[in-house]
This record gives sequence, structure tokens and C-alpha cells, in this order.
Amino acid sequence: MPLPLFHSIASWILKKRIHQIELFMKFPNEVQEELRYHLISKAKYTEVGKRYGFESIESYNDFKNKIPLSNYESISEAIERCRKGTQNIFWPSPIKWFAKSSGTTQAKSKFIPVSTEALEDCHYKAGKDMLSLYFNNNEHSQLLSGKCLRLGGSHELYNENNSSFGDLSAIIIQNLPFWAELSSTPSHKTSLIAEWETKMKAIITETLPEKVTSLAGIPSWMLILLQNVLRETGKTTVTEVWPDAEVYFHGGVSFKPYRDLYRSLFPKPGFQFYEIYNASEGFFAIQDQNNSEDLLLMLDYGIFYEFIPFNLDNDALDEANCIPLSEVQLNTNYALVITTNAGLWRYKIGDTVRFTHLSPYRIQVTGRTKHHINAFGEELIIDNAEKAIQKVTRDLNCVVSNYTAAPIFMQNQKKGAHEWVIEFEREPEKMELFAALLDQALQEENSDYEAKRYKNMTLDRLTINVARKGLFYEWLAKNGKLGGQHKVPRLSNSRKIVEELLQMNA
Repeated sequence: MPLPLFHSIASWILKKRIHQIELFMKFPNEVQEELRYHLISKAKYTEVGKRYGFESIESYNDFKNKIPLSNYESISEAIERCRKGTQNIFWPSPIKWFAKSSGTTQAKSKFIPVSTEALEDCHYKAGKDMLSLYFNNNEHSQLLSGKCLRLGGSHELYNENNSSFGDLSAIIIQNLPFWAELSSTPSHKTSLIAEWETKMKAIITETLPEKVTSLAGIPSWMLILLQNVLRETGKTTVTEVWPDAEVYFHGGVSFKPYRDLYRSLFPKPGFQFYEIYNASEGFFAIQDQNNSEDLLLMLDYGIFYEFIPFNLDNDALDEANCIPLSEVQLNTNYALVITTNAGLWRYKIGDTVRFTHLSPYRIQVTGRTKHHINAFGEELIIDNAEKAIQKVTRDLNCVVSNYTAAPIFMQNQKKGAHEWVIEFEREPEKMELFAALLDQALQEENSDYEAKRYKNMTLDRLTINVARKGLFYEWLAKNGKLGGQHKVPRLSNSRKIVEELLQMNA
């Protein structure tokens, strides 16, 4: 089918979905309650359903009181049994795929179950909704007259015991509907090349002749690809390479440190940046307005949401404080709990979010429950760090491409502090000024950090180590984490990653 004709038909279909989105925006709590009832009803004869008496669950309180909160460790044994062929454990439909993920920690690999319903009613539906919302806000878009340059994971699927596992992106690409494959580049074969450097060269060769109208991928990895594209072509901006590109769909890491750099890569007037929030466990939210940092929580993807007020002093996440969507409040940090149509029941995903609007429900992702610095009661979270870096880089006209930070622990008479390793795309003229302004910006973002920094009583000013170009890429390669799904942890109470980077930087 010629792409212009495909664009006309597909854009018309996508716009029709807006009415359904408007419905759950208008009746969010009713949609979530109906979804919870459906999930319970469908899974009542599974092992998990029988164990927790799904047949007797009627109200949300029944749901909350009968089914315990879970994490990967608590269900890993059941997942392993499912991977070896046992079905109907936590979901009635056969589970054929498992999304392999190591998260952003050094922990063992996780294998997240992916059902047919999760693929169709969550991930693929979200892909269409991402386009629907964009078309709704940009009625003259010619997005589907060209192709989307997608940058996913770097591993093929592996078969084992009649099931398959690999990056979620590989599972999605492997099962893509025809309409998505038709409008995407690079090809299915190139997208699943396992070796990252080989894949990068193949993507560039294959995509340069294409009419690229959109891009999708994690900012840190997409940046590496685009820099290679500019080196290959001798151009100074990506707009010169693909003049028809009009939007970049991004997710996986905060876009705040990258925004100014990407604007310089795409100087085309009206070029849009659209954020998404997804993970191996599901697709959760999509930016639904131009030029916004808020994401619309998608409520009809087969995911029932719960939230636990997150306090860094209580990493256990008290089950008694868990609340449904109808009870959330603005500007409170919540740990996200999900129940899904792939059989995750009251699962603590490890992310934290904050609601910016309640009608409709819009959120911002603020970090990870285990990725923060709280060695001295300063409760520094990723959201604080990202906002502070964004402010200082704009003030000093510099660009940060990667960073991580950890505490310097108190020894003898020496006070504690935070130590940062930062790789710059464009360094500030005065690093001492950058450090001073970053420390001040962190105090403005976080009153606990400000209190600990007051007159240097508990914490000294932060220190910065400038990373040589490519250091974080080398660390990822050394740890077998090259590819579009892997990220460097931003904040940690452990010095392990900082020490490894400092040793490599030397």
C-alpha cells in the first residue's frame, strides 16, 4: 500500500480512538473498578485465584485485604515454573513470552510474563494511542506519510521450554502487526541484531535513504545513534538529514537533561517531543498535550493501579497505606503498584510517580523506590536531581549527557557529602561555578538536602568528577548492558558504580 494512502486511512482510524480515551478521562474511577472486576473474574480459577479466594472478592477492600502486595522475589518461583511449561498459575491464557530485564540494578535477570492480552490490549494499543493523541493535537501532521525510526533492545528472542524470552522491545517487534511494520524503519531483521555496534552501523545504512517522519527510543541511546548519523553524513543537525521528521517519542529515562541538546539537533520550527512511560511490566502513561511534561495515565490497558505514599525512611512500603486511584492527592510521591492482564497481582514495580492533575489523571515519573540518596536523611530523589541539572545547564549553557551520584560517607572528623560523576556533551566554562550552582539548585528542590547542607553542619558541598567522553558507554559495555533497554542508575546509596566509573576514568 502506498504510504500516502496508508497515512490517510490510518490517521482517520487513529482519530476515532480519541472518543474512547475521552470516556475514561471522564469516568476514570468507574473504568478502573470495572477493570479490577474483570481481572479478578478472569483469573479466579488460576492457582493464584484459588489461593486468595478470588471468587469471594467483591469490593476494593476485599481485593486489598485478600491479595498481598508482591515483588519479583516473591513470585519468581512461580514464574520459573511457568517458564518450564506449567500454565494457569497466575493468568488463564497461556504465557508464551517473558520480557527479560535486569532493571537498572546489578540484580539477577527478571523474567516478566507477557500474555497475548498484554501485547494486544496494552503495548500495541498504547502504540496506536501514542499516535492518536499526537494526531489529535497536530491535525496537519504528515507523520504516516513516512516512517518511524525505532530504536529498541539489542537482543533476539531465545526459545526455552516452549516459551521465548528477550527484551520487551524484541518481543514487540517479533509480533508487530502489519501496519506497524509497514510504517517503521529499520527492518525487523536489523532491529533484532544482537551485537550493538554491528546493529548501529546497519541501522544507519538502512535508515539514511528513508523518509523518516518520527523517531522513538530511549534518549541516551538515541543520542548515540544520531551522533553517529551526523558523523556519517557530515551534517550539523538531524533536521538536515531527515527534513520531514516532526516528532520524537521518548521514554525510559528523564528527558530533562537531554531536552536542550535534542532541540539543537532538531531546530525545525514546530518539532515536537512526546514522552511515554512504559516498562517490561506494562505501558502506563502518554503525553497527551503539546509542550507538556505531564503524562496522561492510561486507564483501559488491562492494568489496575494502586499507590503507596512513598517515604524514603520506609522502604518496606506499608501495605496498609495502599490506596486506589480515586484517593490519590496532588504533589505526593507515590510508589506504583499494578495488577495486570499478564498475571501480576498487586505488584510493586519499583517506580515512583507524582500526580499533577486529578481531572484527568496526569502524572510525572519521579524516580525509583531504590534509586535515591538518603545516607544522611537528605532524601534526594531522581526528580530533584533532574530538575537541578536542567536549571544549571540552562544557566551556564552547557549540556550533560550522563551522570550518576553516590554519598561520601563520614569518616573520622570528615563530614559526608555527595560525589557526582558527570559526562558532558558541552562542558561549562567554570566547573567550580557549575558545582556551586548545582549544589544550590538541589537545596532549592529539596528542603531535606538544604537542611543537611545548612552551614555545612551535616553535609559538605557536593564534589564533581568530570568523566571523559564515552565513559558511561564503556561502563555499560563492560557490564554487558549495551542496547536500547539499559540505563545507568542515576542515584544510589551504594558507592559501587561510582567507584567503578572513577577507576575506569583514571
